Amino acid sequence: MADRLERLTNLVAVLLDTRRPLTLEEIVERVPGYPGERESYRRQFERDKSTLREIGVPISLEALYAFDQETGYRINREDYELPALDLTEDERVALHLAVTAVRLEGGAESAGGAAGREALLKLGGFEGRAAPTLDSIAALPDVPALPALFDAYRHRARVTFKYRGDTRCLDPYGILFRNGHWYAVGNDCDREAIRAFRADRIESAIEAGPPRSFERPVGFDPASALRDEPWRFGDEAPVEALVLVSPTQAGWVEADLGSKAVAERRDDGSVVVRMAVTNRGAFRSFVIGLLDHAEVLGPPELRADMVAWLTALAGEAPSSGGGAG
Repeated sequence: MADRLERLTNLVAVLLDTRRPLTLEEIVERVPGYPGERESYRRQFERDKSTLREIGVPISLEALYAFDQETGYRINREDYELPALDLTEDERVALHLAVTAVRLEGGAESAGGAAGREALLKLGGFEGRAAPTLDSIAALPDVPALPALFDAYRHRARVTFKYRGDTRCLDPYGILFRNGHWYAVGNDCDREAIRAFRADRIESAIEAGPPRSFERPVGFDPASALRDEPWRFGDEAPVEALVLVSPTQAGWVEADLGSKAVAERRDDGSVVVRMAVTNRGAFRSFVIGLLDHAEVLGPPELRADMVAWLTALAGEAPSSGGGAG
């Protein structure tokens, strides 16, 4: 692995530091590590070229000379290098503070360590003061599954993993940070629906399939799968709630939850909505906010939990049955 990384690094340097495209033979001559037999080094170069292009390195194929059919490879600096950002002094002050105020949990240094300082220097140097003490540092959670999920997202590779005891399959369309947690969002291959998985709840290593095994929908927004629904942000065992909403509130609830949440439409205009609940307290608050316009239909344990909670609020002894609205 170390030898390949060194070869890829040298390949990028050689293709950047040339004024004209280089033939395959010239590349092999200048970059150490390629085998001596032509077919072998051709196959190795094709693998290296594919790897670099997958991570965003723009290797172009160009004619060696005008009107020449022979082609070669190079990396155009204007396509590869970051353009000047021309940050103002105030922007550099804010960036300095942000870089030194954030660290990854489990790490000894903040994000403003050696790598952060080097990046700041490249962007115009230090301005203002660093974050004053460790007490002011914000910590991003260090989640073991994240590197593999990011790799799969970047390579468009389908992944499988254990989640709450089940094997799940996902085409990762995006990864985002919400309410203190990382989520992988994409197409659930088994359920053929968009799902979000909290990365720190993944119970196994990430197994990735071949690259380019799916295409992300144009314009897909990962945040669309993580609406601001507090009943979905909790550590309790997930349960799928069915809630009957009266005609007077059905339109508002459907607009809030989305039409895909509607499990049943009744002749009187009422709807039954399906809600994924991992925070029962937030779920109860949502239902009680609808007053007598909502009733928890199931599952039985969630309905019983709602009845017991309402009964306790009323100061009465628990009873069985009854609505929740």
